[in-house]
Amino acid sequence: MEQAADIQELQLKIQRVYREVGKVVVGQDQMVNRLLIGLFTNGHVLLEGVPGLAKTLTVNTLSTVLALQFQRIQFTPDLLPADVIGTMIYNQSRGEFEVKKGPIFSNLILADEINRSPAKVQSALLEAMQERQVTIGEQTYKLDKPFLVLATQNPVEQEGTYPLPEAQVDRFMMKVYVSYPAKSAELEIMRRMSNLDYKGGVEPVLSKAEISAIAGAINDVKINPSLEEYIIELIFATRFPQDYGLKEEARYIQFGVSPRASIALNRAAKAVAFMDGRDFVLPEDIKSIVPDVFNHRIILNFEAEAEGITSRNIIDTMLKKVAINK
Repeated sequence: MEQAADIQELQLKIQRVYREVGKVVVGQDQMVNRLLIGLFTNGHVLLEGVPGLAKTLTVNTLSTVLALQFQRIQFTPDLLPADVIGTMIYNQSRGEFEVKKGPIFSNLILADEINRSPAKVQSALLEAMQERQVTIGEQTYKLDKPFLVLATQNPVEQEGTYPLPEAQVDRFMMKVYVSYPAKSAELEIMRRMSNLDYKGGVEPVLSKAEISAIAGAINDVKINPSLEEYIIELIFATRFPQDYGLKEEARYIQFGVSPRASIALNRAAKAVAFMDGRDFVLPEDIKSIVPDVFNHRIILNFEAEAEGITSRNIIDTMLKKVAINK
């Protein structure tokens, strides 16, 4: 009973996180939800949206509410790997080299406009994302926990950008499309931000220990074997669409999702269930998170691009046709 009360307390604190972030950020609860899922399940998140949708502000505010160390790295064409992970510098007074750690040594990393830097910088970030460690010179350093990379991309400007390698894109647990706020939300944004005296202060809600406890509780969320099989069916539907009655969609899919997708979908569905106050996964939990886990992993061909077919179109049809075996 005591453990159940502790879990309920943590779930209530998650609701407080939404309220605190809402003091500063309006109308982006979906983005906050996905960022929290990434944090609690050890998965990185790629945010894509036009400028001005509060992506940077949301991440910054969330770091304060979660009492985590935050670093923003502006990715530019002249950025070097050493600017991200750090480097060896010569200390003249001591007559020896010493390590100067880069901004990657933090809890929340905002990689702003990640596709504006060349492959060398992106590969330096890749080791930190996958291995949770950084190598400087001959020494390897473990990164602090929790560690989460939140990268942003601008879908409008393509000039002067470097497309992310598929291997790196696959490292992101979710790719979240950030859309324009609703009319009522934008009205509230305008009223708040037009006031030059507005100060939207927030207070810390969760500690590192509580974040770790939430991650442990999510790991214990039960998922029925039939739903585990459903996840695998969804995975295979992207690889062999003809076998699932997706003959039209098969024309557009070049490559299906990787095995990382099944792991990410399982973890994310458990997180959705926990944050909804349950200790078991429902089919709706899986369906609600599939687009964010799959949309950057399904690789479409040129025919799809020519006909305006997106991965979201494929996913929507797939969710209608792939059944759950009971």
